[in-house]
Amino acid sequence: MIVIFILIGFSLIVALIFLFLYIWSVKDGQFDDDYTPSVRMLFDDNKPGIKNNEEKELEESDNTNQNNTETQNNTETNKIKDV
Repeated sequence: MIVIFILIGFSLIVALIFLFLYIWSVKDGQFDDDYTPSVRMLFDDNKPGIKNNEEKELEESDNTNQNNTETQNNTETNKIKDV
C-alpha cells in the first residue's frame, strides 16, 4: 500500500516539473508565432532572376561538361582531318 503513495507522489513531482517547463517555454516565447509556419510553404523562396548557390553550381557543372564535350569533339575532328 505504501508503494502506491510513493508512486503518486513521484508522479505529482514529475507532473509539476513538466508544468514548470511548459510555463517557462510559453513565457520565453516558444509558441508566439503560430501563423507563419502554416503559410510559409505558400511563399516563393527564390525571387525571379536571383539564383541560389545550388542552381549556380548546377549551371557551372553543366557548362564545364559542355566545354569538355566540345573539346573532345574538336580533338576527334582534328584526328579525322589528320588521317
